[in-house]
This record gives sequence, C-alpha cells and structure tokens, in this order.
Amino acid sequence: MHSPTTSRRFPAPRWLLAPLAALALIFQPMTTPAYAVGGSFTDTFDSHDSGRWSKADGWSNGSMFNVGWRADHTWFNGGVMGQNLDVATCPAGCSGKPYASGEYRTNDLYSYGRFEARLQAVKREGVVTGFFTYTGPSDGQPWDEIDVEILGKNTTQMQTNYFTDGVGGHETVIDLGFDAAAGYHDYAIEWWNQGTINWFVDGRLVHQENGSRGPLPTRPMRIMTNLWPGIGVDDWLGRFTYPGTPLTARYDWITYTKY
Repeated sequence: MHSPTTSRRFPAPRWLLAPLAALALIFQPMTTPAYAVGGSFTDTFDSHDSGRWSKADGWSNGSMFNVGWRADHTWFNGGVMGQNLDVATCPAGCSGKPYASGEYRTNDLYSYGRFEARLQAVKREGVVTGFFTYTGPSDGQPWDEIDVEILGKNTTQMQTNYFTDGVGGHETVIDLGFDAAAGYHDYAIEWWNQGTINWFVDGRLVHQENGSRGPLPTRPMRIMTNLWPGIGVDDWLGRFTYPGTPLTARYDWITYTKY
C-alpha cells in the first residue's frame, strides 16, 4: 500500500544507478566472507565504537560516486557523528576522485527488525545523504539493500528503494512536509519476516512495500551511512558544484531493534 503522501518516480536507467553501497564492499572486500549477525543496540555517537562500526578509508565506489572515502571525514563531537564532503588532499588522497567524504558501516550484519536514525541531511544539488542496509558478494551473499536517500536538490523529500538479488527499480518519493536539511528528524526502516518493509518519518508510516513489485530482501545486512556527490546522473541528482566550504551530514543516533 502507498501513503497518500507518496508518488512513484523513475530516475535514470538502472544500469547508471548503482545504489548507495552497491560497489563499496565489492571494491573493498572483507578478509573473509564470514560474518556475525548482531543483536539490538543504540549508539548515541559519543565516540567511534570500533567494535561495532568501521570507517571506509582509501577507496572509491567508482561509477557514479564522484568521491573517495576517507576515515577522517567521519568524525564525532558532542554526541554527534558527522560526515564531511570536501576537497581535502584531493585528488591524490581521494582515490583519484575530486572530492573526499565519509562512509560508515557496521561490522556485523543485522536481520529483521527496526533500523532508525536521527539525522540532518545536506542541501546541495547533486548530493545524496544516505541511511541504508546492504549486503553483497564480500559477505558471501547476493546483493540485498534497503534505502533511505535524501537528495540534496530537494530536501523536502525522501526517496525509498530496495534491492533483492541485485534487482532494484522500486523507487518511491515521499513528501516529508519539512526541510530535512534544516534540522534533525527520525527516519526508520521496519523490516518484517512476514513480508513487508515499512518506512517511518518522525514515527509516522509514510510508505510500505509488500513484495507486490518484486521479492523483498531476506538476508542479513550491514547498517550504513554515507554522503556523496554524483557524476553522470544529473537527471536524477542534479549537477554538483562544490560550494568552496565543507558540506556536512549529521547523525544524532542510530538504533536497531531485533524482531
């Protein structure tokens, strides 16, 4: 079912639109495909918990991601985790890309449950602020993913999507009723083994997928965040130009409740 606030959107062809993390763990595989399935947690981001999270460092997702991941671009201060997008030491220190930014991911994978983040997105044409779940070949699994994407060209909207066995094309655009770049709001993905995915904003159900548009993911996934500018996808994201000062996405907390 669709909320009255939702509308379908068909961006650029899917061969152009690898999602937020489709290539991240392929280009930077784990040392072994083994993984642990994690339990419920809340992280208030007082500091970097290396037992739970890893910072992407020293590679690029390639394709439409016009950025290299740098560990020092994911930072912690005053109970906030931030991710900066800038030109520090680029392109030499940015995997040959003109911009550097941060990507954060859990060490464990997580199965059915509620994934929730309180975040403030970036407003800028050509930029994506992402909160999502992902798994793929580096975990010894096919590519599954569930997305919350806030496109900087219009931060009064949120785009949802999911991928199962590498098949996506389930985008839906949600009108938020506020500017996601103006302050913190709560975004949640509720993934049920009964065959539904629900998306919530500030506790309000805004969208549901029940498998009628294609099978839903079933495999445990990493929890991830990132901030990135696109290239070659201007019809989807708009054209990115660097404003001359860093752009920053902020996360107050992330919580996972196992179902």
